[in-house]
Amino acid sequence: MDNELLTILEQLERDKGISKETLIEAVESAVASAARKIWTVDKEEDIKVVLDRKSGKITAWAGEEEIHSSEFGRIAAQTAKQVVIQKIREAEKDVVFIEYNARVGQIISGGVYRFERGNIIVDLGKSEALIPRSEQSNKEEFRQGERIRAYLLEVRRDIRGPQIVLSRTNVNFVKRLFELEVPEIYEGIIEIKAIARDPGERTKIAVYSKDEKIDCVGACVGMRGSRVKNIVTELHGEKIDIVRYSDDIKEYIQAALSPAEISQMQLISEEKRVNIIVDEDQLSLAIGKYGQNVRLASKLVGWELDIYSAKQWEEKHKPADAKEAKEVKSKTDITPSDEDSKEEEEQEG
Repeated sequence: MDNELLTILEQLERDKGISKETLIEAVESAVASAARKIWTVDKEEDIKVVLDRKSGKITAWAGEEEIHSSEFGRIAAQTAKQVVIQKIREAEKDVVFIEYNARVGQIISGGVYRFERGNIIVDLGKSEALIPRSEQSNKEEFRQGERIRAYLLEVRRDIRGPQIVLSRTNVNFVKRLFELEVPEIYEGIIEIKAIARDPGERTKIAVYSKDEKIDCVGACVGMRGSRVKNIVTELHGEKIDIVRYSDDIKEYIQAALSPAEISQMQLISEEKRVNIIVDEDQLSLAIGKYGQNVRLASKLVGWELDIYSAKQWEEKHKPADAKEAKEVKSKTDITPSDEDSKEEEEQEG
């Protein structure tokens, strides 16, 4: 049993990443605890157990006296086995937590293992991960056994073990996909300034090139759209608008509302609000289906965008103008009194 125990501990150290010394100390502590329950010793005496690091032999002392008993070998073997099993479980949980906690913010992949109350359980090999219903796109469907990629959102400690939470709706999932597909982004030549996303439907991403020779939009799109197509495929057909970032807020807003064309723009800087006037045929394009285009553009630039057609803008300000005109008229148009009229008639006569 002696050499066999050391062999098991060494194997665990290699396979599970559990420190051999940690296991040895746990075995010594557990055997000592078990020995106290079996042998009656003086209260002042303590039982000490030592596992020889070379031979694997376990020896116990009650104070200064070594314990010799036919029962000790059996007790030590059983206790050592239980401790090893327990430590394996605990250490595996710690190893998994440390490993995946260090990978928070990255994209990881696994196989769809099962579905549980709308949640997707993903098999990562060493552990399982969870994609909550709230972190799934309504437009996506997966089958058991299918490979899936997702953004590692967080790792929580739990009695049952680490809870690895993944997301496919987080905006950073799209950001990481672009970093994987576009080397210029990964290398820092092109910077992602902002992302606005409606999971499963549409994403707007603002990019900026630090090198004037490199077109940020062209680099993200790729040759014949190859780079962005790979991302769209991963997102199951979600539309992606790549917007050129600009320090000029007017240019930035125009790009964010693309493909709609803006006729006029009124900035209200203190409120970070913009009144935008477009031609009638551009109105539905600017607003988008269910207001999606203007909503995402607003998130992207960080300003509130109000869209009007020229006719709507005129009508919006017409009541105020009419009221002012009426007030001016009441002040300037004075109707003569009856006495004044009579006096004028007499003068004429």
